[in-house]
Amino acid sequence: MSGTSPGLRPPADAVAPVRHPDAPAPGELLGAHYGQCFGCGDDQPHGLHLQAYAGEGVSITAEFTVQPAHQGAPGLAHGGVLATALDETLGSLNWLLRTIAVTGRLETDFRRPVPVGTTLHLDAEVTAVAGRKIYSTATGRLGGPGGPVAVRADALFIEVKVEHFVSHGREEEIRAAMDDPDQVRRTRAFEVNP
Repeated sequence: MSGTSPGLRPPADAVAPVRHPDAPAPGELLGAHYGQCFGCGDDQPHGLHLQAYAGEGVSITAEFTVQPAHQGAPGLAHGGVLATALDETLGSLNWLLRTIAVTGRLETDFRRPVPVGTTLHLDAEVTAVAGRKIYSTATGRLGGPGGPVAVRADALFIEVKVEHFVSHGREEEIRAAMDDPDQVRRTRAFEVNP
């Protein structure tokens, strides 16, 4: 993270991240944290439908295929969609820590155009934790996990309590998520949105 802005550099007293003992096993599909999430939700017709898998340590791999609804310039992915894919991937890391956190800062570098129809392969890891702050990094590659880097990002997530979402979300969606009988889905619904 040497080229990272000061707000995204962990402080000297930051510690290495520790994977929660109940985190999904390496290779396990994390699944959507919320059906209506634009990044990973199955109920969003034009969403990214990003698929994330637990990796070793506090890392994940993910991928999504750029659809025509995701374009900015003709035939190319919109930069905001690519930033969303990075943010979704980075936010999914928090499930491995079993921490509810929101994006505090996201710094994105666009290196290559990403054509419609391309599958973007992402990898991300938490690099440090300092109190409520979680520092992480992600890379998106074209053509496979070893392909050329198209996008990358560094991020800072801030741990919050579920009340953050209850206080700021729309009441009907909050109630529906809180009433879900599946405890894991109920918890994951509140894990990454700002």
